[in-house]
Amino acid sequence: MELAGHRPQPPGGTGALRRPGGADCGILTTLRSPITIDLPVVPVGALLDAAARRYGDRPALVHHEETLTFRGLWAEACAVAHALVARGVRPGDAVGLHLPNQLAWPVAYHGILLAGATVALASPALPAELLRSQLDDAGVVAVISRDPTLPDVIATDGRTLDLPTDPADAPPEIDLDPTVALAHLAYTGGTTGRSKGVELTHANVVANVLQYIASGSGAVPAPDVHGGITVEQTSPPEEHPVRLGEAVSLAVAPWFHAMGTNGLTIGLVTGATAVVQDRFDPAAYLADVERHRATTLSGAPAMYHALLAHPDARTRDLSSVRSVTSGASPMAVAQAERIAALMPNAIVLEGYGLTEATMALCTSPSERSAHRRIGTVGAPIANTELALLEVGTGRPGDEPVGVGERGEIWARGPQVMRSYHERPDETAEALVDGWLRTGDIGVVGEDGLVSVVDRAKDMLLFKGYNVYPRELEERLVARPEVATAAVVGLPDDAVGEFPTAAVVLSAGSGPDAVAGLLAAVNAEVRPYERLRRVFVVDALPMSAAGKVLKRDLREVLLSSADGPTWLAGDS
Repeated sequence: MELAGHRPQPPGGTGALRRPGGADCGILTTLRSPITIDLPVVPVGALLDAAARRYGDRPALVHHEETLTFRGLWAEACAVAHALVARGVRPGDAVGLHLPNQLAWPVAYHGILLAGATVALASPALPAELLRSQLDDAGVVAVISRDPTLPDVIATDGRTLDLPTDPADAPPEIDLDPTVALAHLAYTGGTTGRSKGVELTHANVVANVLQYIASGSGAVPAPDVHGGITVEQTSPPEEHPVRLGEAVSLAVAPWFHAMGTNGLTIGLVTGATAVVQDRFDPAAYLADVERHRATTLSGAPAMYHALLAHPDARTRDLSSVRSVTSGASPMAVAQAERIAALMPNAIVLEGYGLTEATMALCTSPSERSAHRRIGTVGAPIANTELALLEVGTGRPGDEPVGVGERGEIWARGPQVMRSYHERPDETAEALVDGWLRTGDIGVVGEDGLVSVVDRAKDMLLFKGYNVYPRELEERLVARPEVATAAVVGLPDDAVGEFPTAAVVLSAGSGPDAVAGLLAAVNAEVRPYERLRRVFVVDALPMSAAGKVLKRDLREVLLSSADGPTWLAGDS
């Protein structure tokens, strides 16, 4: 796996990506993307329309022994759109989509959009009370689900929808403005507070799909002769050896999540075949990589942790993999190094984004000759700007922090949400003068690459000093006795918050290893950063998207009177 190299070179060929020069592409902490593309103003359906014509009978999705082609997906989505309109769904209505990753999901998703309605994305793992609250918040007129007890439900067996559909080769004629009409109501994961509905227009979604493809595949948007939007690869094969229409990926990221929803459409536009996983099972996943000769792996660090720990990782043929992408939460440097050793033909591409930015804001440079640095999320994707400002107090227009200094990440680009659904106060706090306040803390290195070092809300205070959990987590995971770890602050009247770790030990490591682990980590950090307590746990609480639920973890640790705990002293 390539982890470092030369600085990225502009792709060649006609219609090449434009890479502006000047200081904004240097090492300032107000950063513009090194890539600029022309973005079409079209509905999301224009992307699937062109993909269906271009890739035709190539498999778009494979689930067990069943295949859905690009042309077949388009036809079924058009039929669902007509059926929804006949059922009374009107442009602007919200329709809930409450399904696991099955072939019915992309059919329903694109059918809803082609009907001019908004997809209200819902996790199939939501408890009943929270699901109903979310659907009420979205104001859905119907919900597509396997749960027959939901009101206004359109039931499905996972493949077909309970709708009277007739074959269709074109969608209903719907007049919508892509810059105004909502494509998604995407609910935030709620890892640090209550879940909020993020309003994303068709223009937001189309922009982020094409931005990511430009940065990740060296391809630019191009209209086809029928008015759809496709992409053309302008980079040479030596830079992006997996060409359009050749990729095979494994669809394991939940499609209701930003990384899953947009990842699905990115794959369709680039002609990738997605092998659908019912659920994440490391043995089945590794077997499918070998069986289907997967070229692209995408997921969260928690998934890669499970793969690395599985014995099949050393026996399966993983030589087909050309890229490994990671998102949802930061990947530890030690974990990236282990992946590098396991898949030497691949490059590792860590990205960064959030629901409020549709999906992506940054990704590691994808050209094989590009300079990459483990522990960074690369540079802003096409047509995107970042500013790193004083944590908590900085506002757009303020002087940015310096190179190597921590700053709160603000972002601007065509993928930034319109607003939070019916929450004007929270919208005003998050969106200022066209900039999105991400709540994440970042650092820009001398090479211009961005590291996300923590969430502003995860930062803790010990005796008035700022302590950043990510630094401690990196040191913990680098230890051979630790499989994975998370650090939170536990309240204490005398010092504010105790830096506290929850660790999952590696196979073969016992509790007696913790005292030495604690001493080793604390010897490498400043006195106020030292871990004061360590809990050994069987697993960390995770969201469906692979993020550690630190609020839940903190509550568990606070209520845990039993279980191994070590005090480091100097408190």
